[in-house]
Amino acid sequence: MTKLATINPPELAVAYDDILRAADAIRGAVIPTRFELSRTLSTLLNAEIWLKFENLQFTASYKERGALNKLLSLSPEQRQNGVIAMSAGNHAQGVAYHAHRLGIPATIIMPAWTPTIKVENTRSHGANVILEGQSLDEAYRFAVGYGAEHGLTFVHPYNDPAIIAGQGTVAVEMLGTAPDLDVLIVPVGGGGLISGMAIAAKAINPKIKVIGVEAQLYPSMLNAVKKTKLPVGGDTLAEGIAVTVPGSLTQQIIEELVDDILLVSEADLERAVSLLITIEKTVVEGAGAAGLAALIGANRLYKGKKIGLVLCGGNIDTRLLASVLTRELARDGRLSRLAIDIPDRPGQLARVSGIIGQAGANIVEVYHQRVFTDVPAKGTELHLVIETRDRKHLDQVVTELKANGYVVLVKSSGTGAGAH
Repeated sequence: MTKLATINPPELAVAYDDILRAADAIRGAVIPTRFELSRTLSTLLNAEIWLKFENLQFTASYKERGALNKLLSLSPEQRQNGVIAMSAGNHAQGVAYHAHRLGIPATIIMPAWTPTIKVENTRSHGANVILEGQSLDEAYRFAVGYGAEHGLTFVHPYNDPAIIAGQGTVAVEMLGTAPDLDVLIVPVGGGGLISGMAIAAKAINPKIKVIGVEAQLYPSMLNAVKKTKLPVGGDTLAEGIAVTVPGSLTQQIIEELVDDILLVSEADLERAVSLLITIEKTVVEGAGAAGLAALIGANRLYKGKKIGLVLCGGNIDTRLLASVLTRELARDGRLSRLAIDIPDRPGQLARVSGIIGQAGANIVEVYHQRVFTDVPAKGTELHLVIETRDRKHLDQVVTELKANGYVVLVKSSGTGAGAH
């Protein structure tokens, strides 16, 4: 791992004492979420894996910490005039919830494409929601202008000392439980979370390594600190860390205190979301699974280490979650699509179904393709979706079909299709 630090670091915008004051300020209003050893993940990944369940906050995200700390720092006049924030998700809900608790009027600007469920969740906390802009940048510019015009205090999602200090309380809690951690692996979007956590962690244990994680499609902080020019953009499962322009304050802190930044693939993000549901029975969004995804993709770097991961959020669309889980079943060979050439005669479907049933598999979907196929006119292409225990079981099913004279094409997500 390569240290990102500068040779002559400037004074940082946030100190450890600021984080301790933030911890006192938010105590009682933000949940000190549990931090626990995952025995199964530890065995699977050959390391001692500890999980911080920030997805169990009331709004299902760590963002509450920084939002509340910022709101508590406002003057009486600023509270009376109200606040404004821009966010497509977790920051919006954190600001809206705690502003409502404190009696502070809140306006939240969300991009026009924000999913309805996130808009309604934010409104349910009492905020005035305005949908504006086709991108986060457009929504941000509108929020700054609207706030200035109406005398509202802007609550930045990450580039603010009070926000950074609030997020740093996550590390205070983690190291309070497990002070001998070797490594913290933290998702990076704008950089507020990792900045605050790095300040706290390095103050408590100077030897600890702090590793950032970005989605491969959004390496904006990596580009900023390592002076690279990797492309930024695209549809990522980790939309919570899909930031195109990182914060100036957070970049400065990361350059000084963060030891490395890793990039994770979409496949590893999906795998991590699925593993956390399967093993830990906990729902996380793509950004919340980024730390585990990094371990999956770079496991050799952390073998035998004691590692703290932050499950930073759990706000994932249910349809997207269903898609992720189904795709993971396909990758594991537990859900597969078969294309089988059969004679177009009565009884053929029953015969194929019997072979599959006797092999211990289950048919989920079935349909015939008679037009868009290369089989002879007196034949048909039978398409099946089947459930099997694993890839070895799938191979057994295909072997039985072959033994009965059928040509089978297996199409399993992420594995490549092939004729059997």
